[in-house]
Amino acid sequence: MNPLKKLFKQTFIYGLATVLPRMLSFLLTPLYVTVLPTFEYGRVSIIFAWFAIFNVLLAYGMETAFFRFYHDAAQNRKTVVTTSLMSIGGTSLLFMLLAFIFKGAISSFSDIDPKFITYAIFILVLDALVIIPFSWLRANEKPMRYALVKITNVFINLGLNCFFLLALPVIVERAPDSILSGLYKPNFEISYIFISMLVASAVTLLLMLRLYLRRPYVFDRILWSSMMKYASPVLIAGIAFAINEVFDRIMLEWLLPEDIAESEIGKYSACYKITLFMTLFATAFRMGIEPFFFSHSKSENPQKAYAQITNYFVILGSVILLSVVVFADLLKRVIVPNSDYWEAMSVVPIILLASFCLGIYHNLSVWYKVTDRTKIGAYISIIGAILTIVVNYVFIPYFGYSASAVATLLAYSVMMLLSFYFGNMYYPIPYNFRKIVFYLSISTTFSIMSFYLFDRNLLIGIVLLLLFFGMVMKMEKEQLKKIFLKK
Repeated sequence: MNPLKKLFKQTFIYGLATVLPRMLSFLLTPLYVTVLPTFEYGRVSIIFAWFAIFNVLLAYGMETAFFRFYHDAAQNRKTVVTTSLMSIGGTSLLFMLLAFIFKGAISSFSDIDPKFITYAIFILVLDALVIIPFSWLRANEKPMRYALVKITNVFINLGLNCFFLLALPVIVERAPDSILSGLYKPNFEISYIFISMLVASAVTLLLMLRLYLRRPYVFDRILWSSMMKYASPVLIAGIAFAINEVFDRIMLEWLLPEDIAESEIGKYSACYKITLFMTLFATAFRMGIEPFFFSHSKSENPQKAYAQITNYFVILGSVILLSVVVFADLLKRVIVPNSDYWEAMSVVPIILLASFCLGIYHNLSVWYKVTDRTKIGAYISIIGAILTIVVNYVFIPYFGYSASAVATLLAYSVMMLLSFYFGNMYYPIPYNFRKIVFYLSISTTFSIMSFYLFDRNLLIGIVLLLLFFGMVMKMEKEQLKKIFLKK
């Protein structure tokens, strides 16, 4: 099969499996904004922000290191697997022990209810323990099994949320003596959300437990040392990414007046979800290309394939950017059906463009992964994180969540440009720079015109979208035929 065609096929399957868990937040947003007032949704969003940061800490770059060493011909693959499993397992259990010892201090620092911290500890550990099993499935090109487990997690979480937040109150109201009435507690919505996550994570670990049980364990200290050396910059980059992605919610809580902070965070986080289409696309694409990058790094002229992949990403991303902007007013009625949250709609195009720049950055980042220069990738991410923190700190008191949106765009744009610059220096890839800039600039210009200049006029937006789509088809028709029609 054509390598690019195979890539797109696997990207679709992995993307579906990876997108669905992220789609969960997309699907649950209408439920949450209907059930929860803005300040409570803001409170949940702050906890989710801490989740994102600790997920990175508990993974500490081991997923990327696993791919790097699993595909290294000099390594015993079984030893790579067992060493990785023991590493993640040991650090997860250590984290759980320390987190419970210092739970009171964590609660005081984060201003989060201790019972929510208890839920969070168990969820974080369960999610960490499936990192290597999922990576093993991807490395061995088992996308269907990967997808099945991910989808199961989504359905359990979604089903329990719907049961606890929608069905259970109605059942108890109609039949107060029902056996289910023992499960119901008033004003317990946030706890129900985390209980749903906990059950879904536990079932996921059970489904992935076979990798832990079926092999004799060997812990190779030399291999582990090499993996940690490789993973450390990835961890730093991951923390920086988490800061860029979610730390603005935490800073909004710190810097806005206490009486409005959680409500503003709730509005911002809800409208942020409308941009999830770009995040889902970029994540799906990354899940498909990351194994591709490593498995093809020793092939003849891999740079040509990398350049083509980035070109297609920019094309598809440009269409998604403009499409979401054009239909933003329709999407908000589906995703955020509570008008109390719509005040933050102005950030949607900014966050969409920021997510697009981040996706391009991930495609450009192939150079430091295949050349083992992950330190430079970490430095680039740190620069982005510094920009995020500084811009938020300086401007949140004056502009609120609008400053957070602009900070995200600035950080990801700078990271994208720095990666392109250093990539040309260390691992030149023949990107079609003119075409990339053309698509990016035209889609951005049309988005600004549709959303701000023409005040989200749907008819004008559709005309601009069709015009852009026509440009793409005219310029890419032959290349698309080669990928999807030729065997």
